Amino acid sequence: MKALFALLAGLAIAGAARAAEPAAAWVEVTGRGAEVRAVTSAGACPHLTVDGRRRGMSERAGPTEAFPNRICTAALPRRARAVRLAGHALPLPKTRSNRIVVLGDSGCRLKGPLVQDCNDPVAGWPFARVATLAARQKPDLVVHVGDYYYRETPCPAGEAKCAGSPYGDKWDTWKAEVFAPAAPLLAAAPWVFARGNHEDCHRGGAGWFRLLDASPEVRACPAQSDTFAVEIGGTRLLVVDSADPDDFRVIPDQEAAFAARLDAMDALRKGEPAWLVTHRPVWTLMRKDQTLLDGLGNVNLRAAVKGRDLKGVDLVLVGHVHNFTSLDFGDARPPELIVGTGGDIQDPNDLPPPAVGPVSIDGAEAQAFTMGRFGYFVFDRRGADWIGAFHDLTDAVIARCRLHAARLTCAKA
Repeated sequence: MKALFALLAGLAIAGAARAAEPAAAWVEVTGRGAEVRAVTSAGACPHLTVDGRRRGMSERAGPTEAFPNRICTAALPRRARAVRLAGHALPLPKTRSNRIVVLGDSGCRLKGPLVQDCNDPVAGWPFARVATLAARQKPDLVVHVGDYYYRETPCPAGEAKCAGSPYGDKWDTWKAEVFAPAAPLLAAAPWVFARGNHEDCHRGGAGWFRLLDASPEVRACPAQSDTFAVEIGGTRLLVVDSADPDDFRVIPDQEAAFAARLDAMDALRKGEPAWLVTHRPVWTLMRKDQTLLDGLGNVNLRAAVKGRDLKGVDLVLVGHVHNFTSLDFGDARPPELIVGTGGDIQDPNDLPPPAVGPVSIDGAEAQAFTMGRFGYFVFDRRGADWIGAFHDLTDAVIARCRLHAARLTCAKA
């Protein structure tokens, strides 16, 4: 009988431990440094073990009807060598990031009659595979260029492609969109999160500010994310919120607000080479077969950068357009790289093969490379250069790039 009681007690303890284990945990890099964030249904925030010492986490946000759990946070000491949460090791930031995974536009679209096959992780919505493959690259850092939340409306009745899917700006949806499929990649490296237009205050703003925004406090909509800098060793990532500016209508207040965020970026450069990381591209192209034309979009961003000194910005790293595109403007402008390939529906105009050639965009000539693919991009530091590779869903490298002295060249592998 004592043995039975011992067994039952052991099972109860194990069950309680599982119940207390966070629903999600990750390391996020902000302008203040790295911090651990965790989502828990327990009555209090968990404790970390940092270099063998127990360390408490503080509550970032308490339970609400849409988010019936609490989010907890703890700053990581700069020289921390080992961090564990609920027995699991967490990735630590490196002083010098030499391998960076880039991806964006990763959620599964449910909006009225537009229904993506969220229940097909191979061909319908492959974000989980993208994240798993990217984790195997053992990156030092992951940069997500925005658009995580796409399940805005319920799955239509009888539709097998999304049957059982959560929807709306709430925890179950964010778990399905980000934390469940991206778990291997969240465990592999710290992340830098940029805010996309799907995280604006008309869609996923509440979840964004609660879960991923870099600010130490949870902001209530209407709100914007602060511009911040991340040091990766000889280069700084300058993360700028572009969730709100309209793509095609000139709205002076939106242009002025984005220009002010660029002003804040200028103050953070500190004389180092910099990459501007934001969601919406400043420059876009349109493709029809192999013909390339100015995309004529993002008018408020274009107006905000016009006449601005962007010397020292070696790269503009963005998403929003659901393809892989590089634009090199020579000495006229910084090059731009679009990696909107994480899993959301792609434009059929971007089907293979890649389109390559010159294109005039907003008054400047660019050399372009563009293709539609699901996958992820890896940047490896090689001396003063960055060598890039785009991987598809078979993990084959199908495009290679080189960033040298603020010039970007990409070509079919």
